[in-house]
Amino acid sequence: MPAAGGGGTELLEAVEPQSLKKLSLKSLKRALDLFAATHGDRFVGHPDSRKIRVSCKVNDEYAAIKDVPNLAPRDSGGAAPGDNGLQSLRLPAPEQPSTNAGSAREMGSGQAGGKQLALVPSQAQPASTAPTVGAAPASSNPAGDRTSSAITTPDRYLPSAAVMKRLPSKWPKPAWHPPWVNYRVISGHLGWVRSIAFDPGNEWFCTGSADRTIKIWDSGTGQLKLTLTGHIEQVRGLAVSTRHPYLFSAGDDKQVKCWDLEYNKVIRSYHGHLSGVYCLALHPTLDILMTGGRDSVCRVWDMRTKAQVFALSGHENTVCSVITQATDPQVVTGSHDTTIKLWDLAAGKSMSTLTFHKKSVRALAMHPFEHTFTSASADNIKKFRLPKGDFLHNMLSQQRTIVNCMSINEDNVMVSAGDNGSLWFWDYKSGHNFQQAQTIVQPGSLDSEAGIYALSYDMTGSRLITCEADKTIKFWKEDETATPESHPIHFRPPKDMRRF
Repeated sequence: MPAAGGGGTELLEAVEPQSLKKLSLKSLKRALDLFAATHGDRFVGHPDSRKIRVSCKVNDEYAAIKDVPNLAPRDSGGAAPGDNGLQSLRLPAPEQPSTNAGSAREMGSGQAGGKQLALVPSQAQPASTAPTVGAAPASSNPAGDRTSSAITTPDRYLPSAAVMKRLPSKWPKPAWHPPWVNYRVISGHLGWVRSIAFDPGNEWFCTGSADRTIKIWDSGTGQLKLTLTGHIEQVRGLAVSTRHPYLFSAGDDKQVKCWDLEYNKVIRSYHGHLSGVYCLALHPTLDILMTGGRDSVCRVWDMRTKAQVFALSGHENTVCSVITQATDPQVVTGSHDTTIKLWDLAAGKSMSTLTFHKKSVRALAMHPFEHTFTSASADNIKKFRLPKGDFLHNMLSQQRTIVNCMSINEDNVMVSAGDNGSLWFWDYKSGHNFQQAQTIVQPGSLDSEAGIYALSYDMTGSRLITCEADKTIKFWKEDETATPESHPIHFRPPKDMRRF
């Protein structure tokens, strides 16, 4: 690089032979000469910048309590008994200088210095000029005043974590439900009790069994009223019509029968299933009946003409559960192929297929008035919204057994029962499991015969009846002596689950 003058030429000639180390040392020496005069001086920030920074921090941490008015000083001196030398929120006296109060006055908030709050150790602050926030008015009894100086008023000091706005949990808190207790056990069947249905008038209920009979029992007393015979295999499904005096039954003998309850005889049989029939449901408004079985088809029958209206095919394995409703989708089926299908009854075709489960869907339950339903499998119990079958959430606990049956009453109490005799009660809205009961086998039975195959609430929802593998029928009701204090809710909102 050419130089402007002779001096520059001489400098360049002197610099060229020098090493990189000498050049670095020369640069350091020049920097030292340049800044040595102010090396020990402390950097002074801009006063406006400091004022804005302090004001923002105070507003962020103490916005909820910085405007607390002054309180009258206490007559009795000394710190409060519960201070223990910890930080206490105190109002500095106007005549006493304080570093923190002076900093608060420089905040530029436009308020008097006496109203600014400062955190001062309780021993360093004179008690006569520093009344504690939340202290009671002066009293003639010093001992009583010292006792009442505990922080109890809404103006008490809260730590910054408590002052900050807390976002509520998005998971709904469960409602309190009393626990359910077993109060009656009846027996009469000679085999596993596999199905149950209630009379619309709530006067009686019927049960189907592996002993090939259907028995009708009095709902109030549990006494046997009638036994119907006609099936040649175990009775898997039962339903009582709400508009006709008819009882429908289905069994492993491929037969679907219609019983006239005025004559207690079979008046119609519906032929068409190629294997055992596992489930049965009646449409709430139409005179049609749906049955599903081991032939992987849900068949729709005309109740009066015995004609098969539709064969809803699409499942790849046994159709083991079916529920119906008056609006689309009017039929919902669950299968051993782990899928749930929603059916368009007018077209006789599937509207959608839900593939959320990993195991067989053995139980479905429709909510009495919400447009939702739940499905039970060995992996989990899931809740869906109709009509599209949108997944809502899983129940918050896993029963860890094969769930055979479920039911929901109008108090949002859902119950599920498994092969190991476990009877779990759930709060339907939140999915919280508030009770885990275990059935007890009758004397003479094996412990492995504790399975529950069917259950149902009565028409009022206040009584639950379970049908079990030890050939008994058990009655359950709410514990009338239970209170929220004796049976509190132990609930923790989930952190790793999404609620749609």
